[in-house]
Amino acid sequence: MMRFPLIPSILVAGAVATMIGLGVWQLNRATWKDGLIQQYRANSNLPAVAWPSIPPADDSLLYRRARGFCMEVVGWRAVAGRDASGDTGWSHIASCRTGGLEGPGMQVDMGWSTSAAPPAGWRGGEVIGLIAPDSAHKIRLISERPAPGLRPSARPSPELMPNNHRLYALQWFFFAAAAALIYLLALRRRQNKAAGPEGAAQSEAPRADRDRPDTPS
Repeated sequence: MMRFPLIPSILVAGAVATMIGLGVWQLNRATWKDGLIQQYRANSNLPAVAWPSIPPADDSLLYRRARGFCMEVVGWRAVAGRDASGDTGWSHIASCRTGGLEGPGMQVDMGWSTSAAPPAGWRGGEVIGLIAPDSAHKIRLISERPAPGLRPSARPSPELMPNNHRLYALQWFFFAAAAALIYLLALRRRQNKAAGPEGAAQSEAPRADRDRPDTPS
């Protein structure tokens, strides 16, 4: 019968339980991400809204069509991006001064080119497009109509959002099973090795008694 040492068994059991817990957490994250993607799909089919005066605290407006008015372009920045056909290059984002209901400012992706140099010829106006995430300003508007000399940037899609949580969950469950199996095999091997000399000694004792000559009484 296998005997389990207390301290090592507690440590291994704790590690296995932790890995199983991480796997369950990843499954919950996968369910949450599925719901988020479904919400973003629904957003893309809703009517256009006015550009928010303040970026929302949550991501409820992502992938929804919006319209805003760029009163003046106060700066440009270029970020790595793709055009509608998938070619790599630079997306050109205008920092716009806005007013009225559109609040203090708006970031607008006005199109794509192979050059990082800022485009010339667009000074502002009404913009209609899709709200997308922005690492620097939380959200930005991907314009449906590019500025002169640019090509349309790739349309953001919730379908491109990574959702690898189920794969991560399977990895954690595999690690937990592997850790438990390795521990059991190592423990069995150690106990068999320890029991080897004792078993050999016990089996030699009866043989020695049988081989001992009888003494006359």
